[in-house]
Amino acid sequence: MNNSPRKVAALALGVAASLVVTAAPAGAAAVRFTPGAPGAGDPYFPDMGNGGYDAAHYDIALSYDPASKGISAVTTIKARATQHLSRFNLDFQGPLTISALTVDGKKAAYRRTGAQELEITPAKGLRKGTRFTVRVAYSGVPQGVDDPALGRSGWIPTEDGAIMLNQPIGAATVYPVNDHPTDKATYTFTLTAPDGLTTLANGDPAGRWSKGGRTTTRWVMNRPMASELSMIAIGKYAVRTGRTGRGVPSVTATDSRMGISEQLAKDFHDQTGQYQDWLASLYGRYPFSSTGGIVVKAGVGYALETQGRPVYALGHRPGTIPRPDLLVHELAHQWFGDSVTPERWADIWLNEGFATYSEWLYFEKFTGKSAQQTFDELYATPADDDLWKPVTADPGRDDIFHSTVYDRGAMTLHMLRRTIGDRAFFRLVKLWPTVNRYGTASTADFIAFAEKVSGKQLDDLFKKWVYTSGKPSL
Repeated sequence: MNNSPRKVAALALGVAASLVVTAAPAGAAAVRFTPGAPGAGDPYFPDMGNGGYDAAHYDIALSYDPASKGISAVTTIKARATQHLSRFNLDFQGPLTISALTVDGKKAAYRRTGAQELEITPAKGLRKGTRFTVRVAYSGVPQGVDDPALGRSGWIPTEDGAIMLNQPIGAATVYPVNDHPTDKATYTFTLTAPDGLTTLANGDPAGRWSKGGRTTTRWVMNRPMASELSMIAIGKYAVRTGRTGRGVPSVTATDSRMGISEQLAKDFHDQTGQYQDWLASLYGRYPFSSTGGIVVKAGVGYALETQGRPVYALGHRPGTIPRPDLLVHELAHQWFGDSVTPERWADIWLNEGFATYSEWLYFEKFTGKSAQQTFDELYATPADDDLWKPVTADPGRDDIFHSTVYDRGAMTLHMLRRTIGDRAFFRLVKLWPTVNRYGTASTADFIAFAEKVSGKQLDDLFKKWVYTSGKPSL
C-alpha cells in the first residue's frame, strides 16, 4: 500500500478545515489532524502564544530603510509539531504586509484574524513529531504597542533608526512568532542598514559585510530565548568589544545622541563586566556565551533585560551612563527571568524580586548598607499604601510592573533568607538557576525547591508574602 496520507474527511470549510482524517496503513488507526490552539493559555494574555507545536529556531533577516522608516524582512521558523496539525497559528500584528508564505517550501494558505493571529494551513497535515519549516516574507512600517498600563513595546522608532523592546507583548509587531515565554527558541539575526548606521541584536557577532552602500551584520543567540527578550537596535552607536574578567566576550554600545564621553563609554563597558562577574560568584556560571549592554535614547522610560545584552532606554540625562545598581538589576535578570523564565506572567515576581534583591546585595557588598536596612526602610511604608495592595504572585495583567512585584518580591526573598539562614539561602540562589537553566518555572516550583534545599516547611511564609494582599506582619 502507498503510505502517503490521503484526505478522506474534513469538518469546517475549505482550507480552514478544523479536522482532517487521513487514511492509514492496514491495521493502523486513521490519523486525525486538528488545529493548534490560538493561545498558550496564559490568563493575563490569552491571545499570546499558540499551541500544537514547539518553535526551535528563528532566523530573522531584516533590512531597514531610513527614508520610509520601514523594513523588508524574511523570518524562517523551524518547529516541531506536538499534535497532528491541520493548521497552526503564529502571532503577527500591525500593518506589515505578507508577500509570500511557505511551509516546507510549499505555498500555504493563510489569513490574519483578530488582533494578532496569523492562521496558516499547510498543503497537507503535519503529523505529530514532524519537524517543519515556515518561511514568511513581509514588509512595511512596524507599529509598536502603546499599552496604557504596560507602556511602549515592540518596534520603537528613534531619530536615526529604531529599537525593538518586546516585554511583554511587542515581538509580534516585528516578526511572526509563538509569542509566549513557555516556547523558547534559538535565534539568528541578519540585519542590513545603510553604511553609517550600526545594527545590533542579541547573541554573538557572527559576521559583517558591506555591499552597495549597505552594511549587514549577523548575530547568533545560541541558547534558548523567550521572544519577549529578543532585541534589535539600529542607529548611530559607539561600540566596544572585549571580555569580562572571567573571560566572557562582551559587546557594549552607547547612542551617539546621548553625548557620552569615550571615558564614560569605557566605564560602562568595564562596569558591565565587573558586576556580571560578581553576580556569577553568587548565582553560578553566566548562562550565555556573550554579554554587554546598550544605552539608547528612545524615550520609553525603562531598562530591559534583553537576553545577553540589556538595553538601557531610561532617557536619563545626556552625558551620563546607567547607575551601578541598575546595571546589577538588569544583569541579574540574565539568571532570573532570562535563563529561568516564569511559566506564567503572574509569576513575574520571580524575575523582578530577584533582580531587585540583587540591588540590595550590591548595596550590602559595595556601599555598606545592609539588606536588612533596605528591608526596614520599605517595611516602614504605611499599611494603606499601594505597595501592599496587589498579590505579589498574582498581581493582575495591568500590574505586572507594579512596585509590589519588585519591592515586595525582594522583601519576600529577604524574609526567606532570614528564615533559612545565609548558608542555605545562598546555596538556594545558586542552585535554582543552575537546575532550571534555560527552562521555565512557577512560584509553586520555587517554593518546593526552597523547601527541599532548606529542609524547612515554608508554606506560611509564602502565603503571607506572595499569596495574600495587605501588609504582612513580622
